[in-house]
Amino acid sequence: MATRNVVKKEDPILRKQSRVVTKFDERLWELLDDMAETMYADEGVGLAAVQVASLKRAVVVDIQDGRGITELINPVITHEEGTQYEIEGCLSIPGEYYETIRPERITVEYDDRHGQHHVEDVEGFRAVCYCHEIDHTNGILFLDRLNPDPHDREELEEMARKRRAEKAERAERMKS
Repeated sequence: MATRNVVKKEDPILRKQSRVVTKFDERLWELLDDMAETMYADEGVGLAAVQVASLKRAVVVDIQDGRGITELINPVITHEEGTQYEIEGCLSIPGEYYETIRPERITVEYDDRHGQHHVEDVEGFRAVCYCHEIDHTNGILFLDRLNPDPHDREELEEMARKRRAEKAERAERMKS
């Protein structure tokens, strides 16, 4: 494994569409391993292959929730619902953080490094991260998703508290 250079927002490659992965081989595995190492070295929570100058529809995410790294190959969001606001940053746009609008819940279909197909429902911060990285595979930056009427920090913190309480309530209902 090796860290790779992360391309910055001025690089036109970030606005290009990534290509569908058709070969699930050692070259792909090396790319995914390098992407993970690069993401961790730069203290990120996600990275798309295009950010290391590879136009493959490949994404790695680790939001540090104990689940570990998730690798999404050829990811497609098939369902969205709700709205959430989040302060986002990007390894390709260092030092810039802005409020974005994202769906609260999504369904995403993707393949893993071995070509096995998965369907996953996610919400909250994981949904934000998946959307952010999948956008990269489509040439979209988080700067394209900014809230035109941003909330102040106290409002954002209150929304986050409510989301956590709702999530805990849903989890409790599912136990019953």
